[in-house]
Amino acid sequence: MAIDLGGGRKKGRAKPAMNVTPLVDVVLVLLIIFMVITPMMAKQFWLYVPSKPDPHEAQAAAPAREGQGPIVVSVDRGGVVRINREVVTRDRLQTRLRRVLAARGERTVFFDAANDARFEDAVSVLDLTRGGGAANIAVLTEPIAERER
Repeated sequence: MAIDLGGGRKKGRAKPAMNVTPLVDVVLVLLIIFMVITPMMAKQFWLYVPSKPDPHEAQAAAPAREGQGPIVVSVDRGGVVRINREVVTRDRLQTRLRRVLAARGERTVFFDAANDARFEDAVSVLDLTRGGGAANIAVLTEPIAERER
């Protein structure tokens, strides 16, 4: 690529020319950097969504023990945290949850947040639940009131 600035020039004088080689080199280096970094930026979030149960299999399932329902940690619109309908303050949530998990001998907790609950409240309670000893946290997709009918 050459740029001719026109007319009355003397012979033997250099014509200005645009050198694009450094530009191509820089672009190729950036391309390689982005190709190497992009796979490292991928975040993975494994999600298990159970299929709808077969009505015949639901009858064959073993009934839950009396008073030993699942451990449900919930957050309502006002940011009130509950463990199985028992109101718990956030600073006591981890301690209380450790005791409940130890008493039951399990480490699976179900999490339910109201539809109009603040996102910050839900995430902070999830963090506290993980810190309280929950190994598996299952997020409920149906409101609790519909499941209890």
